[in-house]
Amino acid sequence: MFGFALILVVLLAAGVWIYNRLVRDRNQVRAAWSDIDVQLKRRHDLVPQLVNAVKAYADYEKATMTAVTEMRTQSDTARRLPDKAAIEDAMEKALHRLIVVAEDYPELKADQNFRQLQEELTVVEDHIQYARRFYNGAVRILNTRIQSFPHLLIARPLGFHSAEFFEVDHSAERQAPRAELN
Repeated sequence: MFGFALILVVLLAAGVWIYNRLVRDRNQVRAAWSDIDVQLKRRHDLVPQLVNAVKAYADYEKATMTAVTEMRTQSDTARRLPDKAAIEDAMEKALHRLIVVAEDYPELKADQNFRQLQEELTVVEDHIQYARRFYNGAVRILNTRIQSFPHLLIARPLGFHSAEFFEVDHSAERQAPRAELN
């Protein structure tokens, strides 16, 4: 009888330990997502200022500026992580195009406000990349635990689900550059 009670206590303690570990991992994923969200908000706050700075110099770049503004709105309303990731990836590329446009306007490049906005955007983009890596690491840990034994015995019945990675499409960047030797 004592042996049975001891085994029951050990199993119960292990179950509580596993449950608490899963909760901690899930909370880490949520906190990491919050970090990404803060950085995305910072980037979204820079968009109108950047668009206004470019607008003063580049009237014919309205399509790029409109696209950036529309993506900002779409990102704010996106509910699913893959949708938000795709929109943010497109916004990152559009913002990059907007910065490249500045290369055609020496007076814009020389504008102190624009240069400051460009530097702030670079810092924010770096923070987003860091937060994305941290979030994806937290997701990997949670998903591994949920899918591995003995955690899966507790995770699934208690409603723990795999989290989605925050992935962006960098397929163009992953391709090797073409070299033409003519």
